[in-house]
Amino acid sequence: MSNDPSMVQVLHACPHDCPDTCSMVSTVENGQVIKVQGNPAHPMTDGVLCTKVARYHERLYHPDRLLQPLKRVGPKGTGQFVPVSWDEALDDIAAKLSAIAAKDPRAILPYHYAGTMGLVQGGSLCSRFFHRLGASQLNQTICAAAGTEAYTHTLGSGVGMPAQTFASSRVIVLWGSNPVVSCVHFWRVVQKAKRAGAKVIAIDPRRTESAEKCDEHLALRPGTDAPLAFAIMQQCIVNGWIDQSYIDAHTLGWEGLRERALEWPPERAAEVCGLSVDQIQSLARDIGTTPQTGIRLNYGMQRVKGGANAARAILSLPAVTGAWRHEGGGVLLSSSGFFPKKIADLTRPDLLTLGLQGRSPRVINMTTIGRDLQQPTSEAFGPAIEAVVVFNSNPVAIAPDSRQVVAGFQREDLFTVVLEHFQTDTADYADYVLPASMQLEHWDIHASYGHTDVLLNRPAVPPAGQCKPNTEVFRELAKRIGLNDPCLQESDEALIRQAYDDSVVPFDQLLRKGFVPLQVSRTPFAHGGFPTPSGRCEFYSQRLVDRGLPGWPEYVPNAEPPTAKHPLSMISPPARHFLNSTFANVDSLQAMEREPLVEIHPADAAARGIATGAGVEVFNARGPYRCVAQISERVRPGVVVGLGIWWRKLGRNGTNVNELTSLELTDMGEAPTFYDCAVDVKAAA
Repeated sequence: MSNDPSMVQVLHACPHDCPDTCSMVSTVENGQVIKVQGNPAHPMTDGVLCTKVARYHERLYHPDRLLQPLKRVGPKGTGQFVPVSWDEALDDIAAKLSAIAAKDPRAILPYHYAGTMGLVQGGSLCSRFFHRLGASQLNQTICAAAGTEAYTHTLGSGVGMPAQTFASSRVIVLWGSNPVVSCVHFWRVVQKAKRAGAKVIAIDPRRTESAEKCDEHLALRPGTDAPLAFAIMQQCIVNGWIDQSYIDAHTLGWEGLRERALEWPPERAAEVCGLSVDQIQSLARDIGTTPQTGIRLNYGMQRVKGGANAARAILSLPAVTGAWRHEGGGVLLSSSGFFPKKIADLTRPDLLTLGLQGRSPRVINMTTIGRDLQQPTSEAFGPAIEAVVVFNSNPVAIAPDSRQVVAGFQREDLFTVVLEHFQTDTADYADYVLPASMQLEHWDIHASYGHTDVLLNRPAVPPAGQCKPNTEVFRELAKRIGLNDPCLQESDEALIRQAYDDSVVPFDQLLRKGFVPLQVSRTPFAHGGFPTPSGRCEFYSQRLVDRGLPGWPEYVPNAEPPTAKHPLSMISPPARHFLNSTFANVDSLQAMEREPLVEIHPADAAARGIATGAGVEVFNARGPYRCVAQISERVRPGVVVGLGIWWRKLGRNGTNVNELTSLELTDMGEAPTFYDCAVDVKAAA
């Protein structure tokens, strides 16, 4: 792609947990990446990258990058390690895992998530390895499980409006979504619609970077999204703004949903949500009288006790109004259900039977890792966890109630292996740290949850130092443990080819262009055809009733409402220049964020004698978190915003915002309730 023989350009896919899943181009000069840009040929990326990923080469060549295997020599948590060879590290790891597996392989736990979204480096050969070993399985709930449950039991799977069709919307509702920060390419679509006359409305407890650019902002109380959705339905019913013919033909359980909606007139919802009656009536009018209303739902609103039920109520709205009939009408939370991924071929769950050898399988919830690492052997729990292999995640920083997480990883009898790029909070507690390759150094293939293109990732340069791809580490461990199944030695290219049928996603086209668009209708549910058991949008779910859960969506109040002792509700969205904990150590991005802070409303700050820039302690019964106060009217009174996720070791008292979050789980999906958290704030000594 260059006339200069010393310079080449290589196509990649952004690996990070973001719905945009950008197509990237790296420029390599004399064997070194000198620049990373958006691919101008990819319609969604359109040549643009976010501030974080545009600096990807800073991560690649960061002076603190891990380049050789390390073995712990000091107490856990102190970060004292010495270099060792790969052979020494892998031999010892294999020996220890083999000894544990001989007693009961379920005492071994893989802990991994979306450090890379790649189907190969994220969850293919590693899953085969742990299935064949018979290890405990991980329930990956930390981000989206409540919303996924809502999707499954309402629309059928992760499906919705194609992102590009929001350009045709006449009203766009950003419900718990901050695309300026979290999906900048979708924001470009919103701007196109706005230039064509669309009204854009933000629903969020915080006046986010996106909300301040919208026509209206409704700053509701955290966890009150379901009453707002019901009130919108109530207004649509009483004002005749429903599409009865669409409801009759393409939905299930309308009478029950109608009955529940009528219990929420605007006056009642306004009191619960902390909004005015006029705000609710105006929002309902906009949605009910504008067929081309597109709702961009995001995952923040489902991180409360009633998150799944709230998402179900919101997901029902386009079927109530008939918005699905129109291009630019509907809802999008995730597009992942459109991708015909062959997950079973990649992960081989059939191998688990061989590994368990007659034992019952066990699943550990990644959200409750702090508690589960401290569980003794019991009939109910099974064997105590004796070994954890962490990759693509940083649980000590990102899991809730981090004081318990630290206590679990601090166990001297817990054998911990961490595959990492940097010496993260979790790596400090490892017995072995293994240096992992980065996205520009290995092969992978990607789906998306924000658009409908499959992307290929090529390596631009060899892995730095002694770094290895995740897949290679598990191939080597399989050999040493004596797991001789041929599928544990398949190449990365072979795994990529197994991800999709070539007739749907031609591999040759991926090699040429870097991406393949899926064929998805711009009005996917104009005539029904939802991927549910009934083929309809299911306001009522028999599958939920069969599990002993309510069949219709309902309002589930927060588990931690404000109290006299802890009168403030805290939410903890990502800082603008971080993505979970991934970029917290990149110097240029860290400089933009400056230091950990909490946003607090002027009235709440004045009542506590707190000034902007002052050191404060945010606290509840789980612990104290010290940071800097930023007095701001971005937040509503009674709410504070702890922007995350900083590494704990970078915090003022060696903690981060997850010192305060709880192990309480959502109503469905067993997901975390990060934004359902009562705290108070005081000036720090």
